[in-house]
Amino acid sequence: MTTNRRQFIGGAGAIAAASSFPMPAIAQAKAKVVVIGGGPGGATVAKYVAKDGGVDVTLVEPARRFTTCFHSNLYLGGFRSFGSITHSYDKIAKAYGITHARQLAAAIDRDKKTVRLAGGRVLPYDRLVVAPGIDIKFDSVPGYSEEASKRMPHAWQAGPQTRLLRRQLLALKDGATIVMVAPPNPYRCPPGPYERVSMMAHVLKARGHKKSKIIVLDPKPNFSKQGLFVEGWQKHYPGMVEWQDPKMHGGIKGVDAKTMTVKTDLAEYKANLVNVIPAQMAGKIARDAGLANQSGFCAIRPESMKSTVDANIYVLGDASIAGDMPKSGFSANSQAKVVAMMVRGEVAGGRTFPARYSNTCWSLIETDDTVKVGGAYEAKDGKIAATSTFISKTGEDAALRKKTQEENMAWYAGITADIWT
Repeated sequence: MTTNRRQFIGGAGAIAAASSFPMPAIAQAKAKVVVIGGGPGGATVAKYVAKDGGVDVTLVEPARRFTTCFHSNLYLGGFRSFGSITHSYDKIAKAYGITHARQLAAAIDRDKKTVRLAGGRVLPYDRLVVAPGIDIKFDSVPGYSEEASKRMPHAWQAGPQTRLLRRQLLALKDGATIVMVAPPNPYRCPPGPYERVSMMAHVLKARGHKKSKIIVLDPKPNFSKQGLFVEGWQKHYPGMVEWQDPKMHGGIKGVDAKTMTVKTDLAEYKANLVNVIPAQMAGKIARDAGLANQSGFCAIRPESMKSTVDANIYVLGDASIAGDMPKSGFSANSQAKVVAMMVRGEVAGGRTFPARYSNTCWSLIETDDTVKVGGAYEAKDGKIAATSTFISKTGEDAALRKKTQEENMAWYAGITADIWT
């Protein structure tokens, strides 16, 4: 004879009523939420799901500390220290009872609802949040590879590559040539390519360079905040920055790390520093689990960030296809709060509300000359759509630009506290 849970509890109640001895309470197991990835998306979800209690949260992230891509350009430019953009998971783990599994997630079994770690341990989940960030498509630039990145850094995953790029920048002598191969859309931003150009130019100018040049070879015909950047380059770094669109260079044919050359259809550039930023895709664990489509990124339901292929999995941040939202740390943090709300609604009976998202991206062009772009977003017509937007204007006065930079720094302090404390 099979007894279901309701029959069991009913039977236990009858026995207790007939007995002079009280029955012990039956403990209700906590729902299990596993979060893969400890960036601004994953760490925020882990914190906000765990903070109200009642849910067993495990953060799967091999690193003890996380270095932010946002403001890594400011480190490159000398406006921040490396330590100031690096943050520990210890505080949120201790404060909110999050289990920090310091291993790579090796595989997701969607049928069994488990995550297998690199060391072999298997984690069951009721809901899974996948926030693995990006992987680099090294072969999207002919001749480029992970090995080549040791000489031609991409620095698009903050950490050792960021430090390598700064060391190379500081080693340049006047008269040097820097070539950047800019990324195609869609790409993680920040670190923005054009803010990075500005920070490189700032360092060269501050070190007294008069003859050095930065050449940007772009596969795109235009880019975000283009008018603002071009205005800033002409004002602060006249003659130093040369941006070329596909009509000008004819197509990027390849790079050679041994000879430090970049070849286009119309010219070959011998450089002292080459920053190659290839195309990108969702992190491997998401692709291996079948969460990504042909684009290499993961389709989501705009009202919740839930995967379109698995109702028990949410995907957010750079790995997701988030409609009009850029792949920024601000976006990931905003999406994470929606995900945390939805997850708690499903596993802990929490209240849920219609999803609202927001983003702002600041870009430092020169000391106290900062511009921004951003917007508010919601689910509309099957995607995350912008409901309002804003952008700095060309010709703004210095006081406004300085205020924008102060806002930028205050935002960084606020969002990192929100994520990691």
